Amino acid sequence: MKYKFLIPFLFLCTLRPGQAQENLTFQKPPAEILKLADFQRPPVIRISPDKKWVLFQYRPTYKTLSELGVEETKLAGLRINSLAGISSTETYYDGLSIQSVDGKETFKINLPVEALISNIEFSPDSKKIAFTNTKNYGVELYVFDVITKQLTRVVQENLNAVLHAPFTWYKTSDRLLVSFRASTKVRKDSEDIPKGPIISSSDGQISQLRTYQDLLKTPADEEQFQELVSSSLAWVDLNGKITKFKDEDMYLNSSFSPDGQYVMISTLKKPFSYVVPFNSFPQEVNVYDLQGNLVKKVNETPLMEIMPKGFSSTRPGKRSMNWRSDKAATLTFVEALDGGDANKPAEYRDELFVWEAPFQAAPKSLMKIKDRYAGVNWGNDEYALVNSQWYDTRNSKTYLLNPTTGANKVIYDRNNQDIYSDPGSPYRDKNEFGTYNMYIKNGKSYWVGSGFTKEGEFPFIDEYDFKTGKKKRLYTAKESDMQERISSIVDIEKGDILVSLQSATQFPNYYTKNIKSGKQKAVTQIENPFSSLNKVHKEVLNYKRKDGVELSGTLYLPAGYDKTKKEKLPLLIWAYPREYKDKSTAGQSTANPKEFTFPSYGSFIYWVTRGYAVLDNAAFPIVGEGTQEPNDTFIPQLVANAEAAIDAVDQLGYIDRKKVAVGGHSYGAFMTAHLLANSNLFAAGIARSGAYNRTLTPFGFQSEQRNFWDDPQLYMTMSPFMSANRVKTPILLIHGAADNNPGTFTLQTERYFQALKNLGGTARMVILPRESHGYAAKENIFHVLWEQDQFLEKYLK
Repeated sequence: MKYKFLIPFLFLCTLRPGQAQENLTFQKPPAEILKLADFQRPPVIRISPDKKWVLFQYRPTYKTLSELGVEETKLAGLRINSLAGISSTETYYDGLSIQSVDGKETFKINLPVEALISNIEFSPDSKKIAFTNTKNYGVELYVFDVITKQLTRVVQENLNAVLHAPFTWYKTSDRLLVSFRASTKVRKDSEDIPKGPIISSSDGQISQLRTYQDLLKTPADEEQFQELVSSSLAWVDLNGKITKFKDEDMYLNSSFSPDGQYVMISTLKKPFSYVVPFNSFPQEVNVYDLQGNLVKKVNETPLMEIMPKGFSSTRPGKRSMNWRSDKAATLTFVEALDGGDANKPAEYRDELFVWEAPFQAAPKSLMKIKDRYAGVNWGNDEYALVNSQWYDTRNSKTYLLNPTTGANKVIYDRNNQDIYSDPGSPYRDKNEFGTYNMYIKNGKSYWVGSGFTKEGEFPFIDEYDFKTGKKKRLYTAKESDMQERISSIVDIEKGDILVSLQSATQFPNYYTKNIKSGKQKAVTQIENPFSSLNKVHKEVLNYKRKDGVELSGTLYLPAGYDKTKKEKLPLLIWAYPREYKDKSTAGQSTANPKEFTFPSYGSFIYWVTRGYAVLDNAAFPIVGEGTQEPNDTFIPQLVANAEAAIDAVDQLGYIDRKKVAVGGHSYGAFMTAHLLANSNLFAAGIARSGAYNRTLTPFGFQSEQRNFWDDPQLYMTMSPFMSANRVKTPILLIHGAADNNPGTFTLQTERYFQALKNLGGTARMVILPRESHGYAAKENIFHVLWEQDQFLEKYLK
């Protein structure tokens, strides 16, 4: 009798909903969503350096699972197609066409059959376009002549594109410096027979290293890595003639001096590391003449496995080494005066140097910087702009520097999160060397800004007089039904600029415009691929949190929704938390009802066609003022943000607040899990590619600088895994099986789901084959949309 009852009971247990493994094939979403998701991706648009040509780059809307299944080698933080010698995550184009800016000439580039095009670059004179084509066993180089319309394959399948761009145009546009594979050998697993154990050691120094993916693990990995990244360098002319330049080495990048007489080359060196990716390996920087003769070793950096705590910390020694754009052959670099340790008291943090070729004299100090160096805009011998920043205070400064005398003064001192006070960026133009530096005439520079204000987005052009320190507004985009954005200045003297115009239903297109006459002319005419959203209602909601912090989000209502009858709709909220140091900047908004509505799997917008109200990009600021860090009150602020968003839509009378779902990707998934554990606001949650156990990222995460041992309770509180027993709301967990993002290992979702399942929670986990942190394959993306639709229909409708 015992067995008669036991066997049926065991059989029934295996059929309990949510407990058994499902063997599903890939599904497609319902017709309303599929119509939007299965679209032809509009081209990527690029303007030639001389601003006379528009290049249209076409690529498939999605990759396929078979493309993601290309044999992949994961080493030193890289994912490599070792057969071809290029990154396995490369984005490829399969169509190119060109149009003159005046619209008088249009033609298509006839590409090779089954082309996989990448590394597309105009020549300095804008008369040619070079690009690579990836084949099964290598990467080849093509050059297209814009004038003669001729396409030439100049190098067959032998380029190395693993670490860096495989070619660099020389300034004369008649040749390129090309990286060739040192070895096409592909190591097989059977060759990786261990010769001994794996041993790591620590010498007692304190460091703050984050978690990294795809690191070296064995001596065999080291050998394979060296084989794959090693290359030789050679000159290649437009007829395909190859002239040797440098022998085999692990070249990282190269750049020519503005006068074209020197080339600076960085190389990786040993020892390698099993705890940091390749960019922390030892490096050597040398300057050579055009015949490949060494002029000077200008820098050498050791293996960086030890890093001080804090986002304002950096490595010691020379860094940010580049050619000064307004000089023939002068290097610039900075060096930390505090050893790179942001925790060490110091009056000055960094020092900026220049070093003139052929580097016989010592480098010359230009200025000492109180905070951490953040870049420079070179102008001429009188004017340069030096930027600095300090993470803890979110402060940024801009110094006006005289490069000849070293005299400098602060002209901007602001919170870098304050978008309303952003002065923009100085206009850069070609100089006598063919490089780009800050355009200056009669001591005046010209700045292009986004123009975000409380009232909306109004891009501008300012004239800044360096002599008087006064600004003059030359142009501000006018209020209209279309959102204008300034792409570039064509001729500041004539007032010619290039802009894009868009609206919620009109795809962004380019126009030439004169700011003096107001006349404009269309350059591109790309159609809206999402016309089924044209009648959807779109508006920006502005509302407040209980503590007064101003919030916003973009609300979508189904086409034909009657706002007078106010049928109660289910609401979907998509969000991503962001950290701020004060409430005023946290309340600033870039939400824009005139911005083109571009639905993607990365939001809930699709579901407005399924009868849902959608609040997209809902503001979820987390504020930590003064000495308080944002994460000190992360959860209560998170809940307050969610409550304010629901209240704002509910007060309009549009929703049933018992039918609200929340979702997010990455840190948004982390947010979703916390909201379900710490509030009763939601009926369902969708969390994609998140991290749920912060003890698995013990040396910081997102914007958190403290480590686990500084504040163990913080890490426990900030881990949704620890509060899994409080999740009583259905949650859909989705994750790529090959996530390459530091901290969001696929294991994070697997362990969180296991906790929810064993604690009796209602959860569904979907692991997408071959996907990394962002999803790419058509099969997977369509299935994600289907999973989300099924889940929402079940738990909200």
